[in-house]
Formats: sequence, C-alpha cells, structure tokens
Amino acid sequence: MKRKRQRRAEARKRLCAAKREGDKPKGDIYFGITDQLYFAILNQKLRSTPERHCFCIDEEFSYENFYADFGPLNLAMFYRFCCKLNKKLKSLAHARKKIVFYTCGDKKKQANAAYLIGSYAVMHLQKTPEEAYSLLISRNATYLPFRDASFGTCMYNLNILDCLRAVHKALQFGWLDFSNFDVEEYEHYERAENGDFNWIIPGKFLAFSGPHPKSKIENGYPLHAPEAYFPYFRKYNITTVIRLNKKMYDAKRFTDMGFDHHDLFFVDGSTPNDAIVTKFMNICENADGAIAVHCKAGLGRTGTLIGCYLMKHFRLTAAEAIAWIRICRPGSVIGPQQTFILDKQSSLWMEGDLYRQKQCKQENSINKVAVTGILSGVDDISINGTNKRSVPRKTEMYSDGEEEHNGITQGDELRALKSKRQSRASTGSLSWLVAMLVSSLCSLVLWWLLFGFPSSVFHYCVGRSGL
Repeated sequence: MKRKRQRRAEARKRLCAAKREGDKPKGDIYFGITDQLYFAILNQKLRSTPERHCFCIDEEFSYENFYADFGPLNLAMFYRFCCKLNKKLKSLAHARKKIVFYTCGDKKKQANAAYLIGSYAVMHLQKTPEEAYSLLISRNATYLPFRDASFGTCMYNLNILDCLRAVHKALQFGWLDFSNFDVEEYEHYERAENGDFNWIIPGKFLAFSGPHPKSKIENGYPLHAPEAYFPYFRKYNITTVIRLNKKMYDAKRFTDMGFDHHDLFFVDGSTPNDAIVTKFMNICENADGAIAVHCKAGLGRTGTLIGCYLMKHFRLTAAEAIAWIRICRPGSVIGPQQTFILDKQSSLWMEGDLYRQKQCKQENSINKVAVTGILSGVDDISINGTNKRSVPRKTEMYSDGEEEHNGITQGDELRALKSKRQSRASTGSLSWLVAMLVSSLCSLVLWWLLFGFPSSVFHYCVGRSGL
C-alpha cells in the first residue's frame, strides 16, 4: 500500500510538472514584434495569464482551397485580423500585458499566421517588408511557400516576403486603405451567388467570373446574365468589359447599355501572346472608367493580364503582382501563367518606363489632339520593344474555336469548387428563403388565432376563381 501511495504521489508530481511545461512549452519559438506584441509558433495551445493575453486564429480564419493551394488568406481575413489585434493592443484590460499571437497548427497554418502578423507590421507598425520578415525568421524559422490553385506539380513558389512586399506596394499606391474598406461588401460579392468578383485595384480593375446567356444554377454553380452586373457596374463607374474566354453571351447586351466590350480570347489555362498583351494594355490605358475583366472563372487568364498591367504601370515584380492579386482574389494566376508573368517582368518594366517618359514630355503640350496622337504611338509599343502601328489580328490573335471542346475545362472546375465550398460554409440564399417562408407562415397562423380565419377574403377569392 505504501509503495502504491508513493507511485500515485510521483504520478501527481509528473502531472503537475507537465502542466507547468504546458504553460511554457519547451522548443517553441517566440518572436518579439514590439515590446508588447509577440508572435509564437507552438506545439500546443497557450493559456492566458495575468501577465499575458494569448490568442490564436488557426480555426477562425481558414483558407478555402481549390486544390493544393492553402494561402495567403484573403483581404477580408487580413482586415478582420488587424481589427482584432488593434482592439487587443488598445484594450485597457491588456495595457500591462504581453499580447501573444500564436499558431499551433500545421506548416500551412504557420505560413498564414506569419503572413498576417508580418503584413500587420508593415501596415500598422510602419515596418519595411524586409524588417517585418527578418523578425519572423529571427529564430531560424522556416515557412512553407504558397502555391497556385492547380492540381499538378507546383511550378512556382510564392513566399511570405513576396506577400509583405505586395502589401507594402498596395499601401504606397493607395490600393489598400482599411479606413474605407467595406469588409461586408467584399465578402458578399466574392461569393458565387452574388456575382463572384473582387477589386484588384479599386476604381481601376475588377476581376469577375464570366457571365452566361441567362441567370441560372448549373451543376450547383450560380450563373449570372450580363444584366445582373449592370447596377453594380454603373454605381462604380465601370465602363469597359474585357472577355478572355470563348463567347458565352452576346456582347451587344453590354454595348447596347453603353459599356465598351472587347474580346481577347486565349485558351483556358494557357498564356497570352504578345498581341493580346499589347491590345489589353491599349484598351486599359485608354478606358474612361474602371475595367471589368473576366475569363471563365475570373482567376487564371484574368489574373495573368491584370498582373502584366501591374508590372508595366506600377513596376511591381512578378511575385508582388501575383501575391497582391491572390490576396484580393484567391486562386488567381495558375500553372504556366506564373512563369509567364515572371518571364515578362523585365520587358514590361522597360515598356512602362518608356510609356511614363512619353507622358512626362506630353504634360507641357497645349494641343490636346497632338497629345492623343503621341499616346496612340506609345500604346503600340509591343512587349518585345518594337513599335507596331497595328495588331495583325488574323495572324496573331487566337480564335475561340481553339477552346477545349471536351466540355469541362480548368475554369469550369474552379468555379464549381468555389461554389461547393461556399455552400458548405453557409446555408446560402435558399435557407434564407425557407426561413422567411416559415416566419411568414407563423405570423399568419398567429393572426388567425387572434382574429379568426379571414373567411370573407377566402369566399371572395373562391368567388373570383369561379369555383
């Protein structure tokens, strides 16, 4: 009995020691962001104490993947994380506490958590991307690089520093401003049933899923007719629509309502030729208002051409362009499109430099017509640096007859996946309709119980029907 009591006492001691170790785990990594704020990668959950407040978002913010992709988390999640952390840092209850933001998830969760805290440091702590990233790797930590939304072998790695640099550039150019960011609107319209679109550059580029001849639900995915977009497009001064996939609707439905519409078809999952890139630039540089770009899913081809514009006109690196587009619209730029953007970086930078030099020279010009003519000449500079006065459309432009004829393409699969995962995330509009019907029925029954069955109305309806 004595030995048994001793064994129990020793077991209790080991349990207490284990609990103490749980409060401060061995081998876990802590990073000091500020004197008060810490980021930690832990093996298990960490409890708050009177000296520290701990929180984790591993379950709260989850990336909705298409295939093997896992991040970065989208703009709405970054916004909500910043609001959460700012509230904790400003709380009087936590004024004298250390704030520990931690992750105890897998490598994918760690990468997204590091991206969030690093982006927060860039946006709210005025750190450079390099300074923020150096804090995250100060303890020899390594992070899993992000990848594209394809089901094949990863062709291009996007690391956390690329994302931090993209956030920094977006702040510099005014694309990212949480003081006027409507997170509810972002989350509403990025859903398939509400239009499936996102702003890449507010007021300039909107990426959206391709419209169909009529609004319907096909294979579980809500399809929208062109008319469904008209109110939003007019509200936000979208004047131009560019279609990159084969013709699924009549362009006259846009042009008859005053929108400019352009077709720049190239095959789903492929990359554009120089003629398409050049014409895309010409259209965007001369558009009066904002531009809505779509392919089938509004991810691969759409993100590729918008990425080219970001490199030419804002001198983003290929990695920064891909990172920013994916933060705004997850799943964008897929497979060989990633290396295509990388290969075009230097030539697009050079073309952009020439474009801006010409614009500077034109600022002092009095004759507006002459300025327009010069701009037209500059616009015709091709990607490889040669000057073309016209695009040989018949020889270089693709025909939408080259689209796959076997039915389902990459864009179809991506749209279906997005719709299915969003259906799982919430009950959707059908559940809302059922709830409204049940509520109305309950109200009607209650009215009958209080005031009696409306027999006069019933007899009137029967009489009118001739029964």
